[in-house]
Amino acid sequence: MATDPAELIHRAQAWLAEDPDPETRDELSKLIEAEDTDELAARFAGTLQFGTAGLRGELGAGPMRMNRSVVIRAAAGLAAYLKAQGDGSGLVVIGYDARHKSADFARDTAAVMVGAGLRAAVLPRPLPTPVLAFAIRHLGAVAGVEVTASHNPPRDNGYKVYLGDGSQIVPPADGEIAAEIAAVRSLADVPRPESGWETLDETVLDAYLARTDEVLTPGSPRDTKVVYTPMHGVGRDTLVAAFARAGFPAPTVVAEQAEPDPDFPTVAFPNPEEPGAMDLAFAAARERGAAGVDIVIANDPDADRCAVAVPAPGTPDGWRMLRGDEVGALLAAHLVSKRASGTFATTIVSSQLMSRIAAASLPYEETLTGFKWLARVDGLRYAFEEALGYCVDPEGVRDKDGITAALLITELAAELKQSGRTLTDLLDDLALEFGLHATDQLSVRVEDLSLIADAMHRLRAQPPTALAGLSVTRADDLNRGTETLPPTDGLRYYLSGSPEAGIEAARVVVRPSGTEPKLKCYLEVVVPVASAAALPEARTKADTTLASIKADLSEAAGI
Repeated sequence: MATDPAELIHRAQAWLAEDPDPETRDELSKLIEAEDTDELAARFAGTLQFGTAGLRGELGAGPMRMNRSVVIRAAAGLAAYLKAQGDGSGLVVIGYDARHKSADFARDTAAVMVGAGLRAAVLPRPLPTPVLAFAIRHLGAVAGVEVTASHNPPRDNGYKVYLGDGSQIVPPADGEIAAEIAAVRSLADVPRPESGWETLDETVLDAYLARTDEVLTPGSPRDTKVVYTPMHGVGRDTLVAAFARAGFPAPTVVAEQAEPDPDFPTVAFPNPEEPGAMDLAFAAARERGAAGVDIVIANDPDADRCAVAVPAPGTPDGWRMLRGDEVGALLAAHLVSKRASGTFATTIVSSQLMSRIAAASLPYEETLTGFKWLARVDGLRYAFEEALGYCVDPEGVRDKDGITAALLITELAAELKQSGRTLTDLLDDLALEFGLHATDQLSVRVEDLSLIADAMHRLRAQPPTALAGLSVTRADDLNRGTETLPPTDGLRYYLSGSPEAGIEAARVVVRPSGTEPKLKCYLEVVVPVASAAALPEARTKADTTLASIKADLSEAAGI
């Protein structure tokens, strides 16, 4: 890390000399002129690291920010990797969302690919990430790039890389691409023609929409009334078109969040999981009245995630957001009822309920966090992760897909509605059959990343022996890997049950987020339920235990 002011200024001037973007050039020029060494040190402390999440970071000038210079180098590294793999004349498909600079980054990527001798095709306009994931397999591409920062704050953007199987990169490909990026000496060494790539027309979207029909059962009920928000992202037109094709009533779109807007003006964070993000959707549902809406659905800004809310009479909002684990279990139960075959999979941080749903008739696997791992499960039929990600058509989209997930949960709601029941009723049924699997999360956002490393070190040095009065019966340091999992920075604790407290078992997983400056702790408690009348008491026990685990874990981690 450069700390000498003169060295910082020299590095910044060298970067400035080859920066192709007038905006970031102006930004960096002002920092150099002001001799703002603190800010320059933050931007030139290293380089934005390329990993299994690709690139993601704050927009701005310098190697520690997302900008055209960084993207051109990343594209050059990817092109060199593909050529080394023998795919030097293959097709690379590029998609992008509506964030600041996304279209520029997509165009730069296309230019670099063509300059390197590959073919490049860019999606016709900002579209959902699952359309890009679909297009890779549909067009027989050797790789794909999606320019998106998903649900990150407005100041961020990112660069997600897929290989020809339509799934995101995993080791060792990420390290090999990173090495090729590091080998790029100067942008002057990267040919970037002004033309030569293809801009795809709407037929690729039409093909994706035609494929969405595959997730539904022909002749199934379709009478579900939905309020929908795309959260200022790119999901609206694609979801509305998919609903129309399927024969569902047109969803009521939240007007204030309907248009793509990279500033996300109505939310603090454009993530349906964040407090307040769904307020406008709930208000729209209340305006239509209880009889006018069955469920509320939200996509995140690039529409690869799907959030679902159900009526909750007596609560302040009148609606309750389902946890990703709950939606994951509902979709699993729905697919089992449709006699789906193949492997069901989820991640080590998601609820274990699906393992019980699948146990009777289907193979089941757990992977590390992220669809880059889930998509690679052999014979995959369905996968989900607790962060609102669901893959319900792996042959079409080998990634999470918020559009097809919305279709499938809407079909399930319609089937239940036809028999006078709701999604909440089905969740109750699952609790009675398999035990109440209650989950929660302790998530700590930090400015100083060293705080996360300190917390992980503290837990490794002094692992807890009990949480919420439940003994830790097994502690796994996932850094060492397991028989079925490669090494990852994480800790997993299995807790004993307590017949006296009515707790069957509990589990905790702690890991740093791969895409945000957060330490994430995933908690699950299983409570046996003897009858429908016992459900309220079981939920109270679960909530109390989860709160106690959260408090004890927070103290143990020093957060």
